Amino acid sequence: MVEPSLGKTPSNFGIISQAYTSYNRFSLGARILVFMVLGGVVGFLVGEPATAVQPLGDLFIKLLIMAAVPLIFFNLLAGMTGLADLKAFRRLLIKTFIFYGATTILAMTVGLSVISLVKPGLGMELTSNIDSSVDDIPIPVEILVSLFPENVFAAFASGNVSQIVVFSIFLGIATVLLPTDKRKTLSNGFALIAELLRMLVNIIMRFGPIGIGALAAATLGQYGSQIFGPLSFFILGIWTAMILMSLIYMLILKIFGKFAPLQFLRQTSTLWMTTASTCSSLASLTVAFEMAEEKLEQPQDIYSFTLPLGAQLNKDGTAIILGGTLLFTAQSAGIELTPGSFLPILLMGSLLSMGSGGIPSGGVVVSLVFIQAFGLPLEIAAMVTGIYRLLDMASTTINVMGDMVATCVVSHSERNLLNVRETNDL
Repeated sequence: MVEPSLGKTPSNFGIISQAYTSYNRFSLGARILVFMVLGGVVGFLVGEPATAVQPLGDLFIKLLIMAAVPLIFFNLLAGMTGLADLKAFRRLLIKTFIFYGATTILAMTVGLSVISLVKPGLGMELTSNIDSSVDDIPIPVEILVSLFPENVFAAFASGNVSQIVVFSIFLGIATVLLPTDKRKTLSNGFALIAELLRMLVNIIMRFGPIGIGALAAATLGQYGSQIFGPLSFFILGIWTAMILMSLIYMLILKIFGKFAPLQFLRQTSTLWMTTASTCSSLASLTVAFEMAEEKLEQPQDIYSFTLPLGAQLNKDGTAIILGGTLLFTAQSAGIELTPGSFLPILLMGSLLSMGSGGIPSGGVVVSLVFIQAFGLPLEIAAMVTGIYRLLDMASTTINVMGDMVATCVVSHSERNLLNVRETNDL
C-alpha cells in the first residue's frame, strides 16, 4: 500500500494562514469594502437577528467621535495659526460660507425637483395625524446665538461641534495677534497634538472593517425588507436626488477645483464607506481629515477650517431629505404648493439643515419641525422616520462630500491667488 504523501495537501491551518496573509496585503479601503459587502449580504439574508452585532458598530462610532472632538479643536488651531494674517482668514471664511450656502440651496432645489417628478405621495392615504413631540420652530437669531458657547468645557463635554469651532476661531485669532515667537511656539504645539490625534485615528481605523461590517449587517437586517415596501418610491426619489447632487459636486470639482472626479472618488473611497455605514458626519470627520491630508494632499490651514465648519453648517444631504419629505407630505395630503411658497421653503429648509446635529439620524427631529412649520400633517414625516437610516446613509455621504469638494475648490482658489501675487512680485 502506498501511503499518501504528507505536506502536498494544505491543512486547514495553512489555508487560513494564506487567506490571512492575502487579506493583509489589501489596503484599508479594500478591507472595509470586503466587510461591508459581507455584512450587508448577511444582514439582508438573516434579517432582524443580524442586529445582534449592532454594538460592535456603535463602539466604532463612539471611538471615532472620541477622537473627533479634540482633533477638530487642535487641527483648526494648527491651521489658523499657520495662516499669514487675519486677512487670509477673512478671505477663507467668506469663500467657505458662500460655497456652503449656495450648495445647500441647490441641494434642496434638487430634492424638491426630483420628488415633484417621482410623485411618491400620490395614492398614499393619510389615516390620522401621529402625535409626535417636536420643539418650537427655531428663530434664526436664536440659532445664531446658540453657536457661541457660554461654557467651553460644557461644549467639549457635550460634543457641541459648532460651539467648539467658534471657540477655536476666537482662540486662533488671539494666537495670530501674539508676537511672532510666541505664536510660532503655540502653532508648533497645536500641530504636534493634532498629529498625535491623527495617529490615534489610524489606530481606531484598524477596527474599521469589523465595525463597518457590523453596521452594514445591522442596517440591512433591520431595514432591508422595507426597501421594497410602500415607501420604496420615496426612497428611490431621495437616492436619485443624492446621486444627482454628487454629479453636480463632481462637475464643480472639475471646473473650479481642477481635480479629476474619478481620481477624487478613488482616493477617498474609505471615507465614503465610513459615511454610509456610520451615518455620522462627526464620526466621519476624523477619516476626512486623514483623506484630505494624505490622499488629496490639501493644505492643513484649509482643510482644518473647511471640514469641521462643514460638518456643522453644510448639510446638503439633509436639505434634500427635508425638501423631499415636505413635498411628499404635501402630495399625500392633496395639497398643492404654490411657486411663491418655494422661496420660504428653501430659506427655512437651509437654515434648519444647518442646525441638525452631525450624528446618526440627526435630521429626524428637524424633519418634523420643518413639516410642522408649514402646517402639514406629521403622519408622513413619522413614517419617514421609520426608514430614515436608509436615507441617512446617502445623506451623510453627500454632506461630507460637499465638505471635501469645498476644501479642494477653496484650496485651488487660494493657490491661484498665491501664484498671481508671486507673479506680480516678480
